[in-house]
Amino acid sequence: MSHFAEIDANNKVIRVLVGNNNTADEGLAVVQSLGGTWIKTSYNNDIRFNYAGIGYTYDERLDAFISPKCHNEAVLNEATCKWNCANGQHDKLS
Repeated sequence: MSHFAEIDANNKVIRVLVGNNNTADEGLAVVQSLGGTWIKTSYNNDIRFNYAGIGYTYDERLDAFISPKCHNEAVLNEATCKWNCANGQHDKLS
């Protein structure tokens, strides 16, 4: 299986598709045929830190998908690309 996230002009994930991966880059060829900007994501978090979800942001500098902030006081831990929350709650989406 291959998983790809489509991002918009603001690097927000707008959809995630799952496809076959019988041959190298088969899934990529399929999503590229749809147009738009597609980035591979991993259901097992093997690449780009987090599995992409609708509303997540792709950060090019970190090469990571980052979930929406859980609240205004949250601080992004760039080593894990997850939100650290001062109130002790962690983002349930990551």
